[in-house]
Amino acid sequence: MGAASGPEWLLPRPPRKPGPPEARGARRPRTPARVAFRRPWRIRPPGSSLSLRPVREALPSSTRGGCAPEPPTGRRGKPPPRRPALPHPASPPRPPGPSPPPPRSPRPLPRRGRSAYGVTQRPRPAPPPPPPPGRAPGAANGPAPPGVRAPPLGAPARPTRRRRRVPGAMGAAEPLRSVLWVKRQRCAVSLDPARALLRWWRSPGPGADTPGADTCSVPISEIITVEETDVNRKHHTSGKWQKMEKPCAFTVHCVKRARRHRWKWAQVTFWCADAPLCHLWLQTLRELLEKLTSRPKHLLVFINPFGGKGHGKRIYERKVAPLFALASVTTEVIVTERANHAKDIMYEINTDKYDGVVCVGGDGMFSEVLHGLIGRTQRLAGVDPSQPRAALVASPLRIGIIPAGSTDCVCFSTVGTNDAETSALHIIVGDSLPMDVSSVHHAGALLRYSVSLLGYGFYGDIIKDSESKRWMGLIRYDFSGLKTFLSHHCYEGTVSFLPAQHTVGSPRDGKPCRAGCFVCRQSRRQLEEEQKKPLYGLESAEELEEWQVICGKFLAINATNMSCACPRSPRGLSPAAHLGDGSSDLILIRKCSRFNFLRFLIRHTNQCDQFDFTFVEVYRVKKFQFMAKHVEDEDTDLKDRGKARFGHICSDHPSCCCAASSSSWNCDGELLNSSTIEVRKPDAAHW
Repeated sequence: MGAASGPEWLLPRPPRKPGPPEARGARRPRTPARVAFRRPWRIRPPGSSLSLRPVREALPSSTRGGCAPEPPTGRRGKPPPRRPALPHPASPPRPPGPSPPPPRSPRPLPRRGRSAYGVTQRPRPAPPPPPPPGRAPGAANGPAPPGVRAPPLGAPARPTRRRRRVPGAMGAAEPLRSVLWVKRQRCAVSLDPARALLRWWRSPGPGADTPGADTCSVPISEIITVEETDVNRKHHTSGKWQKMEKPCAFTVHCVKRARRHRWKWAQVTFWCADAPLCHLWLQTLRELLEKLTSRPKHLLVFINPFGGKGHGKRIYERKVAPLFALASVTTEVIVTERANHAKDIMYEINTDKYDGVVCVGGDGMFSEVLHGLIGRTQRLAGVDPSQPRAALVASPLRIGIIPAGSTDCVCFSTVGTNDAETSALHIIVGDSLPMDVSSVHHAGALLRYSVSLLGYGFYGDIIKDSESKRWMGLIRYDFSGLKTFLSHHCYEGTVSFLPAQHTVGSPRDGKPCRAGCFVCRQSRRQLEEEQKKPLYGLESAEELEEWQVICGKFLAINATNMSCACPRSPRGLSPAAHLGDGSSDLILIRKCSRFNFLRFLIRHTNQCDQFDFTFVEVYRVKKFQFMAKHVEDEDTDLKDRGKARFGHICSDHPSCCCAASSSSWNCDGELLNSSTIEVRKPDAAHW
């Protein structure tokens, strides 16, 4: 076989010979012209299937010969079949004047009805006919009214002018976005008023405008203040800042969340070279901050210089006062000189000019301010707190706590930490939590109000023994606790309580109370519905429910309105207690061995269930009473009334003939010498 043994279409073609120069631009017969396509984008009217579509226009490969391109051919060189033209509607006669430009020939559709981008193209609808003479454009009900000049026929339509938008301008709910500099890095900064969120992320080039993993965000509610930065005090040696002729900057002071529920004061400075843009950001952020009406402006501050380690005044001056001044919060500071000094001042002072009261101290200082505020509010409202059916009037004044005491149980249970800076920032941004208040009565008289712990037995003996050892400092609680544990006293008595049927949760459900708690909100709603039943002639749940009675020997009896957490017990005495559900958790610790009681105490410091013992009982109650054994025989009237109301007394733990002994009640760190008490949840005691 030779060189030409294969088929002809496999043989290579001979090279093309170059022709004369004058023949290069001549038209070649039987050869389709080369067509180049350009694709400018054309915007289609709204409502069509495609918003953007490429327009294909055929251009000849050479314009010297003046030839037109040949029509496109099919697969085998045959022209595609032409589609029948649609009949055009009858058009009105052409008015006199210059003739309009010839209509553009329809663009040929590609094969199989698809463009080069794989999108099916639909034919455009025919344009509407021009309006008849004497009718203005858009007037569909007749000629133009008098006073309105119709445009001449054949004149081109006047294009609508779009209003130029100022760069960075923002409406009521329109986001603001700019490119600013943060810590010598080019960042894209975004402010969304609808979400109330300020965000920024690194944007080294024009294509890095999408938020990434390094995005930083601050809610508007956690911004303390915004101020203009003095650029004259800044000295920058970087080349990026030297390019700015006159840099402008503003600083955002905000909250930085740290570990273990701590808040820290942080500041971020944004730089730009455009002064109007910098002022726009300042004005927008300040307008959003002014809309936050829950933030206090004027506060009354009480400082206990003797609480805890005696550092209350120094803590306020070093950590709290600078933050209040930064947030433009004015204060009136009063340093207490004796016990119940703040309570007496709250009875006398006019509180209408203050947005809140701040106490710098421990749980005793908070209880003192609370008693003064409740007593003043009830006195002005004409309410007698000693009445059993008295409905307490809530005060609109809020109480803030700056921890400077020994335990700071109330602050730790509400904020989650005993940090003064964290509490100050919560006060500045206007955070608040509703809190239930229990009233403690004896023989029909009001003794005190309780917000955290009401303990009898073990915790009452600790506070009673530590009162005589204040010279030891904070270690007196450890010494008295060890002494009380070794003594191992138990107390006999009778506990009667009314279960809280309106609550949603359970003391052992393991759901802690947080801001915006669903359990508190739902329980409060059901409690309000129960309180309205007597108004409609219906029997309330309290009258229908039966009191439960438990008698026996107890090592401790605790009633908590909150978790009562502290640094030594992060979960507290009752981890699932809620602040605003209108109930208390009643914990009964029956007589047991020292070893088992030690196991129970150790579980307060870990994550184990502290109620998982046979000698521990927990109930969620609305009211309860306690009567010691040595008082039962003396107070026969109360005993007979209890038998009539409470019915059959439990006989699982019969009373013994041992010598009667009594303890004291620990009410929020204060000592109550009366052993027989009655605890109520007053109506509307929701602070």
